[in-house]
Amino acid sequence: MTVFSYDPALLERFPTIRAGVIHARGVSNGPTAASLLERYEQEQLSVVRLMEGRTPGDVPALAAWRRAFSAFGVKPTQYRNAAEALLRRLTKQGNIPSINTLVDIGNLVSIRYSLPVAFFDQAAVAGATTVRIADGSERFTDLGSRDVVNPEPGEVIFVDDAGLVSARRWCWRQSAESATGPDSTDVLVTVEGHHENAAAEVAAALDDIGALLAEYQPEAAVERSLLGPENPNF
Repeated sequence: MTVFSYDPALLERFPTIRAGVIHARGVSNGPTAASLLERYEQEQLSVVRLMEGRTPGDVPALAAWRRAFSAFGVKPTQYRNAAEALLRRLTKQGNIPSINTLVDIGNLVSIRYSLPVAFFDQAAVAGATTVRIADGSERFTDLGSRDVVNPEPGEVIFVDDAGLVSARRWCWRQSAESATGPDSTDVLVTVEGHHENAAAEVAAALDDIGALLAEYQPEAAVERSLLGPENPNF
């Protein structure tokens, strides 16, 4: 059964996409273990030093995401991809607070590679999640809100078979339903890139996520795959 896929029409427009996907079932989310928190904090310190004197446009992965956002009509400095938003928060504030085990694993790997990493709770998902161009009829509830809105026609979305959107503007923001919390047991994890070295860096990021899940979620059943235009389905 297909769990996640890229729509052919999307791949025609964005043949540069390279992705890693993990489906983890039987996770037990909660406060971050002290050893993971220490690694997360050390990674933040390393990335702050690495980013000194650099702008997002200097980072190939972030520059490529800006080009992708512009290509589907979104101003990338108004709606920043998740990795860029996370790095801006880190460099401006000096740290990213711990949230929970799954979010912290995603954020640790995201800042390490400057790639958007998302953990999607699967409890509300009907069928498969498809990355495609929105027609505007789909439904989205922003994290922290109860208001249901429609995405703008033409933007890239993550959407299930019932039209429920889990992410808008590709990797700008997740939905309230897809956010992981203490009750999450079944999650889909994505890491994506468009830059020249995306295939190698996405594969490395996927390895890191897999290793962290094996260490901090040892009871989970984990399946994984690398995706792209020639292998669009997981």
